[in-house]
Amino acid sequence: MCNRRLAMPLLLLVSMQLPRASRAWVGTLRPQGYRKFSVHLSTVCRLNRFLFDTSEVKYTDTELPSITLPRDDFRTIHASKILGLRNGNTIRAGLVSCEVHQGLLTDDATVQWIPEGKVKKAEPLGNGNPPGSLHIHLNGLQAPAEQLVPSVSLILALPRPLQLGRMLPMISQMGVNHLVLAQAQKVPKDYFGSHLLRNPEELREKLIEGLCQAGDVRLPQLHIVRNLRDFLTNEVDEIFPKNQYARAIAHPQRTSDPMGSLKKMKQVEFPVKSSRLVVAVGPEGGWEEPDELDRFRDCGFQQITMGARVLRSDCAVVSLLSLAHDICADQQQ
Repeated sequence: MCNRRLAMPLLLLVSMQLPRASRAWVGTLRPQGYRKFSVHLSTVCRLNRFLFDTSEVKYTDTELPSITLPRDDFRTIHASKILGLRNGNTIRAGLVSCEVHQGLLTDDATVQWIPEGKVKKAEPLGNGNPPGSLHIHLNGLQAPAEQLVPSVSLILALPRPLQLGRMLPMISQMGVNHLVLAQAQKVPKDYFGSHLLRNPEELREKLIEGLCQAGDVRLPQLHIVRNLRDFLTNEVDEIFPKNQYARAIAHPQRTSDPMGSLKKMKQVEFPVKSSRLVVAVGPEGGWEEPDELDRFRDCGFQQITMGARVLRSDCAVVSLLSLAHDICADQQQ
């Protein structure tokens, strides 16, 4: 029989480790035909920057740009339950980038509660619920600093749809300038029928989810490549010019490879006066040997490795992006 005195603390400890499910709002931007933020189930988002669609902003001649969020908006609930904001408190906020602008941000947006119904006090309720809608003044909006634009770009062989949905927030959170989702010989064709690719706005929402955590407002420039050969022949030089980008392709080290024939990330050679890098990451089965590896090498991609282990796509991408940002920062110094 289980000891009750031991079992109860154990159950409490386990329950504290479980994620709480909630409804998270994320936004999308389009140059025209704006639509409302959509809702999906997710674990609780810790919003390091409140992000908004430009269609939500109100401009007047007498007041600063402002936004009023309804009581049931996730951002309103987060401001009340998680942050416990009071009138006059400041938050970090931003307008997400789109095709027509590079986004705006501020670290000095102020909040004001607007009580509704029977609530009289303009402050979070005793149970943490918001007292009503939330009015936000966007003081000091400005363009992001140019030096903060990510120097790293990613070519990713399209992973499984469920895995892609998990990876997109990670990728935008890490920070990439261009994101290329590409075909490869070991990528099943039906992956391109994914609901994320059929509905680009949902794909953007996943990227914005990562931006909320990172505190950035710049979406990666997204490219969908259904023919890798044509992309390497006709497009790669236009998107990633050789005189501006170092090019690297990641692939596991094989036992047949002679020692020292493959590079580590820190050994990648950059063009003169350049600190930009594009990294190509294959499917979990790896790039096709030798066909696809040779095609990348012919385009000036230096083959790099993190060793003989074959990693899942999500693990490989996060690890490689971390190393890539580190080496690009060294190049900028």
